[in-house]
Amino acid sequence: MTDTAVITPETLPRPPGDLWVFGYGSLMWRPDLPLVESAPARIFGYHRALCLLSINYRGTQARPGLVCGLKRGGACRGMALRVAEKDAPAALGALWKREMVTNAYRPTWLSGHLVDGRRQKLLAFVSDPAHDQYAGGLDDDAVVRLVLQGRGQVGHCLEYLENTLDHLDEMGIHDRNLARIVDKARRAKQRGVRSK
Repeated sequence: MTDTAVITPETLPRPPGDLWVFGYGSLMWRPDLPLVESAPARIFGYHRALCLLSINYRGTQARPGLVCGLKRGGACRGMALRVAEKDAPAALGALWKREMVTNAYRPTWLSGHLVDGRRQKLLAFVSDPAHDQYAGGLDDDAVVRLVLQGRGQVGHCLEYLENTLDHLDEMGIHDRNLARIVDKARRAKQRGVRSK
């Protein structure tokens, strides 16, 4: 576990006005927030990566799955999600219950470039490389094993990745790395490969 101070919704410094959140995984297709707007957006300096062990939602302590995080370098396309200022405290509470269960993410304000040309500060959940759940250096075979074994409170890890990939495709976003892993996991599943 990282030794940095844990940020809470109450201690998170944030810009005045409406709350903007960057969705790059399941937040894109299941935000569960009172949105007043959503728009495609891009952030720079981080990319989407399967780099966090899931021990609750898409896996367990004994058989973790693997979920997306933002990893340093490159850029990432996803969704900018806007919540009205009056709803921001409740939305932040809901986000913390969902994303910060084990504090494997660092809530970070990033500059977002919306598809219509607007720039907006977006709250993003960036993977914490110092956290026990960080798994950013795995090869494809290890990633596929985790994806196939991962099943947690809200479902199977492969289903999560397929939903994320489908939503990206609908937005016209081709995530080459995610598509490669999903393809390898599907082929391994068809062959009956089981995780060890």
